[in-house]
Amino acid sequence: MALLFYHLPFLPFLFLFLHFIASLSSPTQNLNDTLSFSFPLTSLRISPDVKVQTLSSSLVAGANKHGTRRLARPNSGSYNYKTTFKYSMALIVALPIGTPPQTQQMVLDTGSQLSWIQCHKKLAKKPPPTASFDPSLSSSFSVLPCNHPLCKPRIPDFTLPTSCDQNRLCHYSYFYADGTLAEGNLVREKITFSRSQSTPPLILGCATDSSEDKGILGMNLGRFSFAYQSKISKFSYCVPTRRTKPGVSPTGSFYLGQNPNSHGFQYINLLAFPQSRTMPNMDPLAYTLPMLGIRIGAKKLAIPMHVFRPDAGGSGQTMIDSGSEFTYLVDEAYNKVREEVVRLVGPRLKTGYVYGGVADMCIDGNPVQFGRLVGDMVLEFEKGVEITVPKDRMLADVGGGVHCLGIGRSNMLGIASNIIGNFHQQNLWVEFDLANRRVGFGKADCSRAAV
Repeated sequence: MALLFYHLPFLPFLFLFLHFIASLSSPTQNLNDTLSFSFPLTSLRISPDVKVQTLSSSLVAGANKHGTRRLARPNSGSYNYKTTFKYSMALIVALPIGTPPQTQQMVLDTGSQLSWIQCHKKLAKKPPPTASFDPSLSSSFSVLPCNHPLCKPRIPDFTLPTSCDQNRLCHYSYFYADGTLAEGNLVREKITFSRSQSTPPLILGCATDSSEDKGILGMNLGRFSFAYQSKISKFSYCVPTRRTKPGVSPTGSFYLGQNPNSHGFQYINLLAFPQSRTMPNMDPLAYTLPMLGIRIGAKKLAIPMHVFRPDAGGSGQTMIDSGSEFTYLVDEAYNKVREEVVRLVGPRLKTGYVYGGVADMCIDGNPVQFGRLVGDMVLEFEKGVEITVPKDRMLADVGGGVHCLGIGRSNMLGIASNIIGNFHQQNLWVEFDLANRRVGFGKADCSRAAV
């Protein structure tokens, strides 16, 4: 999976395209069913000057096809970890990394694979960020040398491949869409939950040159995601509703392993596509959901079900992504949503206004009347499972007194997929049950869930 960053006005954290990881099989074998760590994920605002969007590697450049070795299983033993996360468009979790642990803030991203942290780089003229990780203080830190298999892909078909740096260490690179570059070395390090509980050494990126001050917790289905390497059986999060009060960031929860709230969850099975390597528009490592349709108010929109399923080339895939703020729809679905909104709201929509180049359903002023006219929106899935977006959370405040429906056109991002972003996951438990290849949903007051 590779990461590419889009600096768009309302996509503050999505990461796409780290150019060194292959499209690999899902992490559902030999998972540790006893792991259960619950930890609060505290709310922290992303810098308003940093607007980042993540997408999957295969959405842009096709699936990487070189293989890697399987990672060693961790020692058996139960984890139990819960944390709060900070939510202000990005979901931020603070994790204890190294021995002894150093707290690192990371973007929770189910749409990317490699996890990476900001590493301490000692420069005579420029002190490192105070929150960066200092490898010299950790006894469990080690670097990957150039002769490691990950540094020698069998098929060097990446835009920015791994390479051997001047110190004979394995170097990786990824880039932002605005041309800026972030890079560092591949390393091994533990997540240390307590004196007696930690993960095995995980392969991480140690970024020494980056325009971001936070790392990424990659949680997709790839072999180098945190979820796979730590062999957890499941993880879940609860995204709180947004608040506009200055200085206040909403707080939700994040669980690694068993969630005590899961008895009330409704589950749908993930879709699997063994032929995904030959589907150029398919992300085989994403969490692909069996979406059926969309309702606005009491009306079921006339969108054919195939619009939400991958075609022979992979276009139409519907994925859920914690690293994407808004939801994105392919044109056939987006046009139907817009047609119904125009019918209900009419002249109240701003004429000729497109926010971030992808969203054109926006209004000026108070969004309450918009909600009254449009009603709730419901995303429909198999087994009768639904995600309901209440009318009072249909619009996102994008600044300047403008509010936009939290849906954009995916083709304006250069992709042909549907993405359910975290804006439409507010006050909802979302559980990724890796062992059973399913995703569960449960309504919640996520601010209270963090207590």
